[in-house]
Amino acid sequence: MTPVKYIITGLLGIAICTASCKKWLTVQPKTQMPSDVLFTTESGFQDALTGVYIQMKSGNAYGQQMIFGTIERLTSSWDVTTNTTEQRLGLFNYSDEGVQGALSSIYAQEYKIISSINAILAEVDTRKEVFLSAGSYEMMKGECLALRAYCHLDLLRLFGPIPGNIQGGTVLPYVKKISREPNQHLTYDQYKTELLNDLSGAAALLKDTDPFTRYSQADLSNPGSVNSPFKPENTYSAFRFLRMNYYAVKALQARAYLWFRDNGSAYACAKEVINAQNPDGGAKFRLGTLSDVSGGNFNLSMEHIFGLYDFQLATKFEQQFTSGVLKKGSGTTTVNNQLYGNTGTDIRETNLWALITLGNGSKCYIMKKYTAAMESAAIAPFQIPMLRVSEMYLIAAETAPAGEGQQYWAAFRTARNITVSTLPADLAQVQLELVKEYRKEFFAEGQAFFAYKRINAPKASFLWAPSAATINYLVPLPLNEFVQ
Repeated sequence: MTPVKYIITGLLGIAICTASCKKWLTVQPKTQMPSDVLFTTESGFQDALTGVYIQMKSGNAYGQQMIFGTIERLTSSWDVTTNTTEQRLGLFNYSDEGVQGALSSIYAQEYKIISSINAILAEVDTRKEVFLSAGSYEMMKGECLALRAYCHLDLLRLFGPIPGNIQGGTVLPYVKKISREPNQHLTYDQYKTELLNDLSGAAALLKDTDPFTRYSQADLSNPGSVNSPFKPENTYSAFRFLRMNYYAVKALQARAYLWFRDNGSAYACAKEVINAQNPDGGAKFRLGTLSDVSGGNFNLSMEHIFGLYDFQLATKFEQQFTSGVLKKGSGTTTVNNQLYGNTGTDIRETNLWALITLGNGSKCYIMKKYTAAMESAAIAPFQIPMLRVSEMYLIAAETAPAGEGQQYWAAFRTARNITVSTLPADLAQVQLELVKEYRKEFFAEGQAFFAYKRINAPKASFLWAPSAATINYLVPLPLNEFVQ
């Protein structure tokens, strides 16, 4: 069996949803189907891509460790027990066996996802004739290119160098094909070029074919209904906000350009997402407000440019949060004062945390962002935020031309119900101010470590850094590194 067929067999084993999974995300299982059979139909490609999304929400990727698990331990987001892997992650003890294992698991899973994407891309051009629905070929290829870039960017942000301190030599493999041979490590500039090329290719493919550019999130959520103008040939093109859509590509470009220190391009992409409109002229993505979170929308789903749907999120919330595994402090000092500055008005401070009593009688604060009821028929509570419009506002505040960043900063702070302050004139000071907001805004979303690393934040700016820690943003590659 060829490497591609091995990957596809694995994908089909993954792409099986339980009865509780929403109908539009359900894939009927096909066992041991080789690629030359699977890719003879449009639906076969769709099954394979659904398998990729399911891989992405695995525990070692965006279903836990890259959202509220290991990646948040690197910023001491959660209380820890002494002499544990979790504590040593916060101490940046990369020589510890447990720490190495946790980081290696992420590395391996990201490249597994990439391999699955490459298995699809290896066939999509030669099988172009099987795509019968309008725009389906472009959407399939565009999504895959962008997802490949998404995973590669996170690998670079975690295991790569600090953007302002690029040394010579190679960094990581940018994997574009299935092979039994180890993939070559590229230089930073080579890696950057491959990543940006994937994103520009994805944007070109999706710009005129993605229904999200022509319909609202509400329209895409009700395909074919009497009141919806969205009448797709099949429901696979619905719910584009739960997939790597055109605007998600632009948002990812903004994130990538910011990392690569191309502020002009980052601003242009962020601005395009912020200014995106629905057919009625309303904003396609709006900042959440007090009424949203007070109404129970704790993950601010209206901000999601790309949200990964995880029907197991309710179970994960019980296992990780209400159990007290992921908790922060037992009094108001830690969360209210140290994180939010005790404003008394910040919607995140007043609505996203709960003081609970554990089985042993102790009290602790837990994050409510991933609260979801298993019996709920709603989609929003089961969305893991992968890209949010609030990030675009923060990127725009940092990268806009002189004098323009303040308007985005003001809009963001107003939505969060906090006093509008004036951004400093000096860029370095702006970055230090904004990194505080990244810490608050993307708590339990896996973005804080990257925000600190991007600007090489000193320990004094690193909230909750253990006194014994020496901040080290240079995460080493796994000792047993192998990329398929």
